Amino acid sequence: MTFWRLGFEGASIADLTQAMGITPQSLYAAFTSKAELYREAIGWYQARIGGFTVTALEQPDVMVALEGLLAGAAVEFSNPTRPQGCMISTAVLVCADENRPIAEMLARERDGMLDALMERIARGIAAGQLAPDTDAKALARFVGAIIQGMSVQARDGAETAELESIAAIALAQLRRYAIAG
Repeated sequence: MTFWRLGFEGASIADLTQAMGITPQSLYAAFTSKAELYREAIGWYQARIGGFTVTALEQPDVMVALEGLLAGAAVEFSNPTRPQGCMISTAVLVCADENRPIAEMLARERDGMLDALMERIARGIAAGQLAPDTDAKALARFVGAIIQGMSVQARDGAETAELESIAAIALAQLRRYAIAG
């Protein structure tokens, strides 16, 4: 949670070792570097906190999938028991040159989410759930932008109900592409 709260560059080795209850030597013995520990933390985040995205995108109906994704983001990003927002979408947007590999790793993670969204939307088009002229890539970027915006809003203090309102407006726009079934 230290990386999530402070960011990669903001979290010092002292912050990390204090949070983990270990010495710097133990940290380096276990992870070899701060960057490797960060990669592990991102993996932990994806498996535990970000798991709602996989569950949502597995839904057979694309609109149910998108609704679950946006609703999950509203709840997870505003959970009061941990740092607000998405650890991946708000992390390392700007960084020092020496941390560029971390920023690039996170950009790949965000791109992977967009690819998963685009693939799910394309399946919805193929299944006749969305209009055949729907631009899957543009719609995926729209949903991605909404989710990233919700993350920033949560970091700035937006509560669950406020994020749910954003999700509801986005869903109203997304339903314009749905084919009644």
